Amino acid sequence: MILLEPNSFVLEHTLLERFNSDKPEVVDITLVDFDNVVYHLQSSAEQRTLLTLSVEMKYFKEAVEYGAHDILKREYGAYLVPSSNPQYQVALQFDLEKLPADKVELAKHVSMLKRNVLASSFYRAFEYWESQQEGAGPLMATHYRDNEAIYVQAQQDRVTVIFSTLFKEEVDRVLGKVFLQEFVDARRQASIQNAPQVVYSSREAPMEIRHLPGLRQDESAGYVSFVLFPRHFADLEARENTISQIQLFRDYLHYHIKCAKAYMHSRMRARVKEFLKVINRAKPDRTTGTSEKRTATGRYFRPQFRHSNSPTQQQQQQVEGDW
Repeated sequence: MILLEPNSFVLEHTLLERFNSDKPEVVDITLVDFDNVVYHLQSSAEQRTLLTLSVEMKYFKEAVEYGAHDILKREYGAYLVPSSNPQYQVALQFDLEKLPADKVELAKHVSMLKRNVLASSFYRAFEYWESQQEGAGPLMATHYRDNEAIYVQAQQDRVTVIFSTLFKEEVDRVLGKVFLQEFVDARRQASIQNAPQVVYSSREAPMEIRHLPGLRQDESAGYVSFVLFPRHFADLEARENTISQIQLFRDYLHYHIKCAKAYMHSRMRARVKEFLKVINRAKPDRTTGTSEKRTATGRYFRPQFRHSNSPTQQQQQQVEGDW
């Protein structure tokens, strides 16, 4: 099993190569991350030392409503520039001649850009909980994939996170239901009582989002609710870790479904090979008249076969017998 990181490894590796390059080159690289996020690295021939990173996120407008601009200014304020291409919503520019001493940390931090933007609704929910206002906070929806969304809502004693996911195939639906039910049952163990409470429902949406229009209510839709308690986000370090881990839930779920299908296919192919071996061993040994065998003493002999008479010879023998 692989270990998914909250940052984009391919973006971090590509940036680090450009940062450590002794001779700046003309760059035009397009990278794709989870949730249909696109990164575009580019530098012109006139200004090879200026490296521009443009990012396309389909859910960026929703994230802006929850404070994504403030997060970007806080994390990447020195490198933020206006995007020259309307396809991309965020643009960062780096002067390769004026990079900080710790280039590894810079590349790592930039590769967390998608995670930081998607975390805007979580930060807003945690701030609402800290304000101790009465009643439930606003329901914040981020449609980070086609027909799939993350819903976050804060209350006085907890924060609820709801994932809506789709299973396009019947096998994925069955395996996904097994995995998600295991999330619910595993929390009963004494060793993980501090884990967030997990509630899974298929077809029927949870009460928190049931009033929203356009929700899918068929067999292909599934809803997973995580109930986060103050111990999961009251501390700053725990809060950052919770945001990073819970964002990867959907990726881990579908990754395990694909691994389970691949494992079952490999086991079925191995079983078919074993069955073929059994069938081949069960075939009778068709000995021909020219074949030779050995006796117990090692001598060769050729078996004698008695051939049945033809129908014409049988009739002739019957007539001769009558006479």
